[in-house]
Amino acid sequence: MKNIFSILFVAVFAFAGAQESKESSNRFFYELTFKPKQDSAKLDKVITVLDITDKNRSVYQDYTVISQDSIMKVEVEAMQKAGTFKDLSKSLKTPKFSARIHKFYPSMKVEYVDKVANGMTPVNIAYTEDLKLNWKILDEKQKIGEYNAQKATTEYGGRKWIAWFSSDLPFQDGPYKFSGLPGLIVKIEDADKNYSWVLQGNKKIKEYSEFSYIEGLMQATGGKPKELTREKFEKTFNDFKKDPFASVRPMMSQEMMSKPMPGTDGTIGDMIKKQEKMYKDFYNANDNPIEKANSVNVGNLEKVGKEKDKK
Repeated sequence: MKNIFSILFVAVFAFAGAQESKESSNRFFYELTFKPKQDSAKLDKVITVLDITDKNRSVYQDYTVISQDSIMKVEVEAMQKAGTFKDLSKSLKTPKFSARIHKFYPSMKVEYVDKVANGMTPVNIAYTEDLKLNWKILDEKQKIGEYNAQKATTEYGGRKWIAWFSSDLPFQDGPYKFSGLPGLIVKIEDADKNYSWVLQGNKKIKEYSEFSYIEGLMQATGGKPKELTREKFEKTFNDFKKDPFASVRPMMSQEMMSKPMPGTDGTIGDMIKKQEKMYKDFYNANDNPIEKANSVNVGNLEKVGKEKDKK
């Protein structure tokens, strides 16, 4: 039963991970305004964070789950005190993005990490890039928030990007995978305004952890990321999105599926169906990726692979 709960919590918390850390960090908050659906003009917003740590790395991620730490701590302590289970998905806001992006200083090598299920166990998968963006720094300057900023442009992922960086903040970093300018990127957006990040503030975190309270508590660790090629990563992740519980379903007997789920009016099977819907709704909510040029056509990859095998 403990393993079942672990899987359910993994689903609820959108690919949780956990590790202890004694790092400190400079946390920069970016408001991301984005267009999730290609055929709609509707925009969505989410706060993301870039944590530049004292361990020669930075971590970029959606801030949604982390921001709910205090609420979740109260909820979990109440459950522990009462000795009961509660479906915390009713109390949680769902993040918009599940991936974490690590950049390692001074090379600025990028590691893109996300999670898939392997039976009852969540597994981190990743790909790495030695990403050297070809920035064109322009003379144009303006004030972005409280910072003096200068304009720069580049192309990446099939989009043209316009960035504003500030040497007032001596970090050659920025949100998502963007880096390499002589100052922190305080604003960046693509020419068509599908994605736009604007710095909203920053603070010092003395005892920094990459993971939220609830992620650490659930111990849904995926372990050290399994490094894949970009193409293999995309195929693995696309397969997972199509059927998130494919590796779990064979392990669940009908008897187990029909057992009551503590703290709910339904069965374990009902809960799993609910989690499957949550996963699919999460992935279907965005068909307008940041990197449209790097969205891999899995069918073509498989075709190319077979042709290589024949040779």
